[in-house]
Amino acid sequence: MEAQTKIEISDAEWEVMRVAWTLGNVTSSQVAEVMADKMGWKTATVKTLLGRLVKKGALRAEKSGRAFTYYPMVEEQPSMDEAVKTLFGHLCQMRVGQTLTDLISETELSQTDIAALQKVLAKKAEHAPEMVECDCVPGTRC
Repeated sequence: MEAQTKIEISDAEWEVMRVAWTLGNVTSSQVAEVMADKMGWKTATVKTLLGRLVKKGALRAEKSGRAFTYYPMVEEQPSMDEAVKTLFGHLCQMRVGQTLTDLISETELSQTDIAALQKVLAKKAEHAPEMVECDCVPGTRC
């Protein structure tokens, strides 16, 4: 699998990628079955999304007989990390902390996840500034 993660994909394409990442390799029939149950999508919709993901390089298709098998060409965690970095790059840096706090409050986390977050935050606290500057308009404050 390639290290490439900077592929812009739609919300619907993310849903298809989640199936491919979970199963490792999938046929269009498998994806269509999952998406019909999960989202109520038609097979034609799934095939369109698979085709788009192949064109974008997120999936690779191999033909075997009449069917195609699809393989993820980008890794899940780096792709998710890149998507979050892109989203957070659009936010005022002064408000990212509150956004993360809100997100954590609303997200189910395991004991292991919480312990890892606490460790990262404790280390970050050692060198954190008193306040993060606004980066919306140079020379102004939010």
